[in-house]
Amino acid sequence: MTAPIAAQRAIRHWPWLMLSVIAVIAVGVPMVAGAQVADFGQALAAPGAQHLMGTDHSGYDLLVRTAQGLRISLLMAAICAVVATLLGVFVGLLAAGVGGWVDAVVMRVVDGFNALPHLVVGIVIAAMWRGAPLAIIASIALTHWPAVARVVRAELLAASRSGWVDTARLSGASHCFVARRHLLPAVGGQALVAMVMLLPHAVWHESTLSFLGVGLSPDRASLGTLLGQARGDVMLGAWWTLAVPAGALVLTALAVAAGASSLRRRMEPPQGEVW
Repeated sequence: MTAPIAAQRAIRHWPWLMLSVIAVIAVGVPMVAGAQVADFGQALAAPGAQHLMGTDHSGYDLLVRTAQGLRISLLMAAICAVVATLLGVFVGLLAAGVGGWVDAVVMRVVDGFNALPHLVVGIVIAAMWRGAPLAIIASIALTHWPAVARVVRAELLAASRSGWVDTARLSGASHCFVARRHLLPAVGGQALVAMVMLLPHAVWHESTLSFLGVGLSPDRASLGTLLGQARGDVMLGAWWTLAVPAGALVLTALAVAAGASSLRRRMEPPQGEVW
């Protein structure tokens, strides 16, 4: 294998390599480190041999806390993406599968949800049950499903124009049968891509809600809570308390977004590529 080909493959696969490294850090570092105990004598210690990424204001190792935050943020983002995708697929399937006035009404509902400011709606929902993970999941999922519904509806309308769908309907097949046997398999790839592309949005929204104080409680390590706690520490000169979780957040979002784009390019036909 020549060097240029190896370099091209490395560039093409770097998002998945980065995501693998992030997953190993998020799962492995807390397991290896074990239970953490607050040590105020080591509070805000600068990065060094004993603590590679320094410590926070409670004396916790910042590398371990960031890994714990990554695990929680990624887990919640994955749940949000799955819930939003399932809801979007159901709504898109209902609109395109039934059609007629049902399609018109459903799409007007989608337009109404899409017009709402996501962050404001998320803050309102999360603030009603502050610190509850289910409230954060609901606030993110309920504001991100319209985009999935639009994509699924467009793909289903294109698939429904094919001859085999018309044949099934003319033969007396019900809407449920046509949707289950013909339409759902046609949008499986697009639904998977949409779910992966929702992950970076979910990570950012969860971190934003926790940073604003309406997300997870401060005792639960997430990237948002770590960034929120770092606001006061930075004023004391502890820049690493902000740089480490912020760097983890940016790298994770970039890797997930790049992976989603790569997956989309692979699953779409050449004439459908938009990237």
